[in-house]
Amino acid sequence: MSVSCQNSDNKQRKIIHVDMDAFYASVEQRDNPDYRGKPVIVGGSPEKRGVVAACSYEARQFGIHSAMPSAQAYKRCPDAIFLKPRFDVYREISNQIRTVFHEYTDLVEPLSLDEAYLDVTDNDMFSGSATLIAKEIKRKIKHVTNLNASAGVSYNKFLAKLASDMDKPDGLYLITPEQGPEFIKQLPIRKFHGIGKATEAKMKAFGIHTGDDLLKKEMYELQQRFGKVGRFYYNIARGIDQRPVNNHRERKSLGKETTFSQDISNLEEMYEVLKQLAESVSKNLFEKGLYGQTITLKVKYADFELITRSHTLDKPTRSSQTIFNEVKELLLKTDVYRRPVRLLGVSLAKLTEQITKQQKEATQIELI
Repeated sequence: MSVSCQNSDNKQRKIIHVDMDAFYASVEQRDNPDYRGKPVIVGGSPEKRGVVAACSYEARQFGIHSAMPSAQAYKRCPDAIFLKPRFDVYREISNQIRTVFHEYTDLVEPLSLDEAYLDVTDNDMFSGSATLIAKEIKRKIKHVTNLNASAGVSYNKFLAKLASDMDKPDGLYLITPEQGPEFIKQLPIRKFHGIGKATEAKMKAFGIHTGDDLLKKEMYELQQRFGKVGRFYYNIARGIDQRPVNNHRERKSLGKETTFSQDISNLEEMYEVLKQLAESVSKNLFEKGLYGQTITLKVKYADFELITRSHTLDKPTRSSQTIFNEVKELLLKTDVYRRPVRLLGVSLAKLTEQITKQQKEATQIELI
């Protein structure tokens, strides 16, 4: 049975998800010919407990991926070229790419510097073919930036994002309304966008290994096991995703968290995790051109009790060191000395794009 998603005018939606290929690393290889064809890692220094922000496809062949500790990446590929991120350059190129998007539709929802959703339902170019529009967008991005993008085309956001990852790099993949449900049925649950390692483990413990397994679960079962998000899982198993492409989305907070496979009690180990989370949040803030003023620590104990501790700074920041220092202090105001921990999270709220020149100079990233 095919399922389609329609807008308020009863039109079948045409959604494109564009994702730049190894964006940061590709920019570095573009700008320095000596790096081309070599494993390039953009992020922190292996000597200073940094993390991988992005890596080239040559580096990925060694099993290196984003958020991996740089020291571990170095062990896997000692010949890799480690580079400090140039976020100002990446943001300038991202603006060029978004200008291209707006040549085809005003319904553009950026997710980060290197990816976005586009709704081209009402675009009549190429006789209204979303696939041909996506092909033209890829061509235009290549012409303007000399960088490759992959695109996924489908009738909703969930499937469009899955499609963009199917044929990387420089890929273009279409999932039609007729193909959608069958495509989802055969998909391993780990491939579902939005399902991380912790949820994957929880799904598998519930007997859900593929989209077909998910399809067999009733909504009440999924809601009992996963809460409110259970309804979303129920719908996407059927190829249903009514979320619109939102070109006016205002982010209220930005954060990162990790759930441990085994509860931890060692304070130094918690500090190390918080440092990595702070670096990840800092990177994300830089990507989006944002600063945050309220820093929140999230702790879930082994008995699943969840608590938060927050502190509002005198001025906005996106410095990984400042974020880490604050959450380290907030951690001391919890019961982690006496109770094992299963989850740690770090987030920033009161986000802004505007800060003074003096504040900007004081918030340079400490990835290196």
